[in-house]
Amino acid sequence: MSQNTPELEAIITQIATLSPLEKVRLVEQVMATLERDLSPTQPKPRRSLYGLWSDVSVSADDIDVARQEMWGNFPREDI
Repeated sequence: MSQNTPELEAIITQIATLSPLEKVRLVEQVMATLERDLSPTQPKPRRSLYGLWSDVSVSADDIDVARQEMWGNFPREDI
């Protein structure tokens, strides 16, 4: 650390002398600074999902078979 940077212990000592309201304000400012420092400068562009299923062909017969498999034993008598 450089000579101009206060030591952590000195900062903690100074914080101990603050009123509870001043401590809350300090925490709010520190959290805003952390959020700004940790957030990426540019959000990554999201991949478009347009055309995701363009190469998949599902026929009406496929849908009918899937429905029959899902609902074939509905309603069940054992429930």
